[in-house]
Amino acid sequence: MQYYFPSTCSLSYLSIYSLILITIFTAITPTAAVVKLPPNVTVPAIIGFGDSIIDPGNNNNILTIVKCNFPPYGQDFMDGVSTGRFSNGRIPTDLIAEELSIKQYLPAYLDANLSPEDLLTGVSFASGASGFDPLTSKIASALPLTEQLEDFKEYIEKVKNIVGEERANFILRNSIYFVVAGSDDIANTYFGTPFRRSHYDVNSYTDLMLHSATSFVQELYKLGARRISVFGAPPIGCVPSQRTLGGGIVRECAENYNDAAKLFNSKLSDELDSLTLKLPNSKIVYTDIYTPLFDIIQHPLKYGLEQVEKGCCGTGLVEVSVLCNKFDLICEDDSKYLFWDSYHPTEKGYQILVRLVIDKYIYRLL
Repeated sequence: MQYYFPSTCSLSYLSIYSLILITIFTAITPTAAVVKLPPNVTVPAIIGFGDSIIDPGNNNNILTIVKCNFPPYGQDFMDGVSTGRFSNGRIPTDLIAEELSIKQYLPAYLDANLSPEDLLTGVSFASGASGFDPLTSKIASALPLTEQLEDFKEYIEKVKNIVGEERANFILRNSIYFVVAGSDDIANTYFGTPFRRSHYDVNSYTDLMLHSATSFVQELYKLGARRISVFGAPPIGCVPSQRTLGGGIVRECAENYNDAAKLFNSKLSDELDSLTLKLPNSKIVYTDIYTPLFDIIQHPLKYGLEQVEKGCCGTGLVEVSVLCNKFDLICEDDSKYLFWDSYHPTEKGYQILVRLVIDKYIYRLL
């Protein structure tokens, strides 16, 4: 599949949507012990689908303004390289891959420098500003989940060519798949534009999201996936940009955003439990991100953080993607901040969150 390689977009291309475009989630503490796999259990690879929370650079290679392959993004990544990860350092799938002793970071599928070993141990197909609602990716010119699935089919053929069909099927069956989406649907497509609100109330819109999410999981199953973790939506109303846009003069959490996330999560959890019973040999796990992230936001000092209402980049109120750039001042110590820009956590934030999540959910996938 061929993609256009644009130059870094200028600020003039940024619309109101890109103040909101993008999403959040997971990781490990630097001193955390590696996950101990049960006897005779193997996890050969990690595979990611979804949005900017686990996009390691796929958006670098498509025509979209939702990019971050420029400073100060990546300032704490290896050698300070801006890889296209929407953070100052590593993102959830990187940290989880390391926690499972697979590799130090999970590369983008569209990275032109992928090696055979990269493919065999996993990649991410995620695209910043994508979502369960097909309209979400159209608004941002991101890769929709349907296209990510087509890239996955292409990936399967590449793996078969490298190791043969039998080994490829083993890898597909025993890998862990992470699906992270929904935040952009709620923040950008539903509350950020009038297109969906004119036809859907919150209940019916979360039904639309749910139908897409469960259909995607079933498609993954048909292609050989058996261990699938689907992240719920976070407390999106408490993200700095949403506080700015919907939290009033004192920038409180936008409760209508959070209520929509909680409603979607309730439906998603029930539906995934049902799917696990219907699909033989499957382990499909709803991963609750809302509860631990909200606790971090409410009790930052408990987690060694000082600032949870603003991002580290610029004012921390609206800067995200091309608005967070080399002309912005950066906070003195990003390890004290939960959020790197106005939408995405710092590596430290992800480390704390993954530590809370991985112990509770990872063993259910093994």
